[in-house]
Amino acid sequence: MSRGGEMVYIPDDSDFSSFRDQCESLEGWHCRYNKAGVTVWSQGQEESCTVQKIKTRISCKDVPAETLYDVLHDTRYRKKWDSNMIETYDIGRLTVNADVGYYSWKCPSPLKNRDFVTLRSWLPLGNDYMIINYSVKHPKYPPRKDFVRAVSLQTGYLIKANGAGACVLYYLTQVDPRGSLPKWVVNRVSQFVAPKAMKKIYKAGLKYPEWKRKHDPGYKPWVYPEQNTLPSVSLAELSVQHADSLENIDETGLTEDHLSTSDHEA
Repeated sequence: MSRGGEMVYIPDDSDFSSFRDQCESLEGWHCRYNKAGVTVWSQGQEESCTVQKIKTRISCKDVPAETLYDVLHDTRYRKKWDSNMIETYDIGRLTVNADVGYYSWKCPSPLKNRDFVTLRSWLPLGNDYMIINYSVKHPKYPPRKDFVRAVSLQTGYLIKANGAGACVLYYLTQVDPRGSLPKWVVNRVSQFVAPKAMKKIYKAGLKYPEWKRKHDPGYKPWVYPEQNTLPSVSLAELSVQHADSLENIDETGLTEDHLSTSDHEA
């Protein structure tokens, strides 16, 4: 997503418009899964390629768009519903609608766990909302020995209001996992991991209002920037995270037989 690949920059209206177009367009996308209100598409590359672009869509009845927007921003609540997350925290703010954050992700055993440092930006547009990110380097958060540092080329959410009290959620991601993965992993992401993740977000949206009432209900720094107490980060401190500068591991020999039992839970 970074322009020219070298300069770190904060996405502008044209970036958000391009992201929205990718979410809503079907041209060049191949449907990989379509069941129970969840659709998954992939684009472009061969199935064997690990840097696939994947898009997922789910209709969320009884969840207003602004509620889902809060869910995706609220790091405290994320610990309640995102069972794949190991750790997440905000590092610092760049502007009123952009920050830098850390996220580590539990990969299905026997794969190694991954982590990311990303520049995230968000844009409310009337009844619709977008959140997008891409990977950056921060000098105080270098790659760790216990994780494979992965690269988000572009990842984000589009939340579209769908009548009163309902919405449609799109999730689009292109990630370099910094590892040569077996083909079954690539297939598993579109057939199992992505649909399951979307259903979790939907369920989290249904439960969020009740949870938020008991947990600092007025605190929403993503809506009220004056509440943001994060330290300021300068763009000059950051650089684009290039995948080729990171360790690349070969996990192609791992077989599906070794998946831990928890990974099969729906």
